[in-house]
Amino acid sequence: MHGSDEARALHAEHPPIDLHADTLMWSRWFGYDLNVHHEPPLWRAALGGHVDVPRMREGGLGAQFFSLVSLPWMGRSKGLASAVNEQIDRLHEAIARQPGSLRLVRTAVEIEQCRRDGAIAALLGIEGAHALEGDIDRLEAFARRGVRYLGFLHFSANHAGYPAYGSGRRDSEGLTAFGRDLLGRCEAARVIVDLAHINRRGFLEACALATKPVMVSHTGVLGAFDHWRNIDDAQLRAVAETGGVVGVVFYPRYLGGEGLGPVVKHLLHIIDVVGEDAPALGSDWDGFIVPTRELSDPRGLPRLTDALLRAGVSIQAIAKILRGNAMRILQDA
Repeated sequence: MHGSDEARALHAEHPPIDLHADTLMWSRWFGYDLNVHHEPPLWRAALGGHVDVPRMREGGLGAQFFSLVSLPWMGRSKGLASAVNEQIDRLHEAIARQPGSLRLVRTAVEIEQCRRDGAIAALLGIEGAHALEGDIDRLEAFARRGVRYLGFLHFSANHAGYPAYGSGRRDSEGLTAFGRDLLGRCEAARVIVDLAHINRRGFLEACALATKPVMVSHTGVLGAFDHWRNIDDAQLRAVAETGGVVGVVFYPRYLGGEGLGPVVKHLLHIIDVVGEDAPALGSDWDGFIVPTRELSDPRGLPRLTDALLRAGVSIQAIAKILRGNAMRILQDA
């Protein structure tokens, strides 16, 4: 087992929640089986295959947000909303094959029930409002299927706004009228607004308009490493003012280096700027990234907890990073 006895005990008491993994994309495309233990053959080539139930259990992971990916330049014949629904179907099929091991949930209360029952909680989020295909009423349909967050942008502009990087980038533009309406509809439907990938102006505008907590499901922070994908301190403060959370990605390219040290550095910067109620885990596993080696899959999470302990982070703050902050935003939203 990875990690110290102290880290394993902390995970038993505060089973971690990860805010972003793209695993169901691989299930849809290639039939990747969530219930089977996988070992990616070449670490530096492992763009996927990071998450499965056996390794989640071994790492003490309590809940995983599965991001639902639709790529506008691929598979338009069936439609983008259909791509999202097919991924949800793949999750239901995986759950049906091993009932009681993995459970689709919507609320913090249900996550706690999974913990008591010895099940791992699965939650759903959509990456990119282009999946709505311009129909704002689709949001409620997705919410009924269990979707708990909606990322407004991915790597291309859509009806809601413009990306921080990618096709249709417009740094001078904020949310569109559709995007502003969508924010209100998300709050009414208890769907958390996810500001990963959105441009800075749209990001700050969304935070100013929000009446409920927002999240950034997977990102780095500029105060720890200068990269276009990372958010600055003003953005951190804007999220914190809504009561929201920021999930730190496990991708060395955004973190500024290999190893656990850069992950800890980004988490510590968030604590330094806005306090311990904001940081969370946002791995981006299975998202076409090669994660830092110690966190190449959920088995490495106790190592991260050990690194936080060595950095002098309090047990109270670690509990919030692992679980408490994600649970709070689910309750508040």
